[in-house]
Amino acid sequence: MIFLFTDFGGTGPYVGQVQAVLARNAPGVSVIELMSDLPAFDIKAAAYLLPAYCTQAQPGDVVLAVVDPGVGSARLGVVVEVDGVWFVGPDNGLFSLAIRRAKQVRAWALPEASPLASATFHGRDVFAPVAARLALGQAHDYSPIDPNTLDRPDWPDDWPAIIYVDSYGNAMTGLRVNTIQAEFKLTPGGPRVPVYRTFSDAKPGEAFVYANANGLWEFAINGGNAAQVLGLKPRVPIYCIYSAGNVLTAVNIPVRPRPFRIV
Repeated sequence: MIFLFTDFGGTGPYVGQVQAVLARNAPGVSVIELMSDLPAFDIKAAAYLLPAYCTQAQPGDVVLAVVDPGVGSARLGVVVEVDGVWFVGPDNGLFSLAIRRAKQVRAWALPEASPLASATFHGRDVFAPVAARLALGQAHDYSPIDPNTLDRPDWPDDWPAIIYVDSYGNAMTGLRVNTIQAEFKLTPGGPRVPVYRTFSDAKPGEAFVYANANGLWEFAINGGNAAQVLGLKPRVPIYCIYSAGNVLTAVNIPVRPRPFRIV
């Protein structure tokens, strides 16, 4: 099975062209469009969504992940094997969190793109053929590299910021439910946003935070659009007091990196 994880958008020709290459090179292999509306150009947000939304991938499956504003530059194309699942895409930090949370990781650099490949569409011309070969179980002779070089150590394990807004206006954070127990606020001195188990626990029109189906804390409004009402969009910081590793921390991580500030 091949999973597509991109910022190509839900309309236009890009996803279809990639699917055509996969169908031609790996006939009979199921191709699942997992996400095509990742925040455009936002590698960091995608990096936190990737391990949360690829939990259904099994050993031998392939995740073709492309958020690649540096396409055509000197950045490498890479193959990463994460606990038996293959990831194919650019070396730009996209695989950082998947690598960091894995038990076993191996990585390889892809050869330089062919002159026949489009300089602006490596997803179709470079990564898709590689994904197809891996899905068929074909051997490869790519150059091994240290997977730690693909990580972005300056990105925290959990990121108190909005990383994705869905079609309902629900706003996901980069905070994992299993590792972060938190009290959430939208501003340092603002009221606490309650945490509920599900939508019906909130009053109609009430804002709340809940553990979403993929293990991330998420802001929502019962019967409403949290992104519009609360002004939430990718990279908006979340003010929270949270417990991680039995250490109580009060921080605000702003949109642009700078030293932590006590809430």
